[in-house]
Amino acid sequence: MCRSSSRKTRPIRKNSLISSVAEIRLKRHLRGGDLVIVALIALYLAATGLWPMLRLLIEALAPGPQGETFGLAREVLESPAFLKAFRNTVTVSAGSVLVSAGLGMALAYASGLMRLPGQVALGFLALSPLLIPSQIMALAWIQLVGSSSPLLGPLGLAPAAGQPNPLYSGAGIAWLLGIEHMPLVFLAVRASLIAIPGDLIEAARISGASGARITGRIILPLTLPAAAAGAILAFASAVGNFGVPALLGIPGRFPMLTTLIYQRLNGFGPGVIGKVAVMALVLVVLAGAALALRNLFQRRFGVPLPAGKGFEGSAQSHLRWPVAVAAWLIVALLAILPMIALGVTALSPAIGVRFALETATLENLRAALANPAIRRAFANSLMLSLAAAGFSALVAIGLAWFAVVGKSRFARGLNLVADAPFVVPGTVLALAMILVYLPPLPLIGSIYGTAAILLIAYLGRFLPLVLRPVEAAMRAMDPSLDEAARIHGAQSLRRILRIAGPMVAPSALAGAMLIVLTAINELTVSALLWSAGHETVGVMIFSLQYEGNSTGAAALSVISVALVAVLALVTDLAGRRLPPGTLPWRAR
Repeated sequence: MCRSSSRKTRPIRKNSLISSVAEIRLKRHLRGGDLVIVALIALYLAATGLWPMLRLLIEALAPGPQGETFGLAREVLESPAFLKAFRNTVTVSAGSVLVSAGLGMALAYASGLMRLPGQVALGFLALSPLLIPSQIMALAWIQLVGSSSPLLGPLGLAPAAGQPNPLYSGAGIAWLLGIEHMPLVFLAVRASLIAIPGDLIEAARISGASGARITGRIILPLTLPAAAAGAILAFASAVGNFGVPALLGIPGRFPMLTTLIYQRLNGFGPGVIGKVAVMALVLVVLAGAALALRNLFQRRFGVPLPAGKGFEGSAQSHLRWPVAVAAWLIVALLAILPMIALGVTALSPAIGVRFALETATLENLRAALANPAIRRAFANSLMLSLAAAGFSALVAIGLAWFAVVGKSRFARGLNLVADAPFVVPGTVLALAMILVYLPPLPLIGSIYGTAAILLIAYLGRFLPLVLRPVEAAMRAMDPSLDEAARIHGAQSLRRILRIAGPMVAPSALAGAMLIVLTAINELTVSALLWSAGHETVGVMIFSLQYEGNSTGAAALSVISVALVAVLALVTDLAGRRLPPGTLPWRAR
């Protein structure tokens, strides 16, 4: 009995040993394959942002002409031009935060505390400043409040002919920057409202608390930290904005750091790249300090909330219709009236001609579509935005899988630093790209002045727009599916392609469409990187307005906004099948 049983157990032990050796070899192979994929992702992130940013830092901290330590930085920081631009940047950005916080909180509370008519449309219009490029928004407001305003002129409210446009000032820049970054506060407050447990509000109502008391004693204290965090983020975004200061500050002789960098590079060329690198580093410090303050504020004052069904707002409040009217009037002023003024300008034969049906013309639109440079710009922008969206979606799926499912520490570190090119001002990223890709590369040569440098900048800039939705979808996956595939010997790449990829594909597609909507009219990065033959739509709009062709710039802006509206509609139709919150204007 003993011998026979021992003979029977020997083959089993031998087979087990062979299986163990094979499993060890398989694990080693998987580790090697995983390292290759993660290394490729790391190389991708280094080429599209990390190495250029490090190169910018090295350039800014270079010694002066006589070899003195930080001499170049001291020379720039002590110059009157820099000090004036720095002072303007800080004061205007701070002023814009007041506008962003006031408007964003008002719209968020209105749409979050009550179920207003047209809730989705109201949310979309409130977020439209994020989708409409800053140069188009600035151009629309210039037409709305200028002396030739097609809306204020007939009412007698427009400035008299010959008077300067009131927007060509620090206050005008602060107003438009506040409107553009208002959605950051709106999103933060609305997200915190949704996170409030509905049971908490219901318990207060059962206890006899009035609506005003619930709002003042429960809702406001729970959402104010989010509002403050959104306002700080709005400041960081205002610091690096280029479109609004360029269209309003340059003609108004109101310099800010982003426009000073642009003008110095355009006027003196690569010879001043070290000095403008110092200015760019100051922008990074300002934005970084604001983001660090935001994180500290959230950790110190953020209130953890218990899990449960979120607060969905009241549909029975007697204030529902008055609040709805006020909210729609605000979004009409912020998003609709400027676009109407822009459209009327596009249909006018010339600036100063009073608009009427008999004077309206489609010539500006026809001329824009017939212009070879503009057609080329549309083709370039579509190609760059689609390529950036496609590559970013693929990288986001791989990086999110290794960081969330694969639990790779290195991948988690890469996941954190992937935000750097998006967080820093676009002007800074563009300057960093020039530093790295202006000199000839081995076997390739210099790619400065080609579409490749624009694509690389877009890849680094917009990756977080798709990475964050994919990461959230990856965390929501059932881990048992990947575990079962791993037990059956499926390699990491196979598990990504066959399990994780299809499950997070809707979120990746939504993020990719957000990249297209954002990148197709991009100006901040493109303004320093474009070249003849590689123009983009944002650059063409800025150039036409800068040359004094306001009707042509308005016509091109109308075409561009119409294209973005169609793409946004398609994204919204597809987003109805996605989980709530995947698209920012569909929070519920």
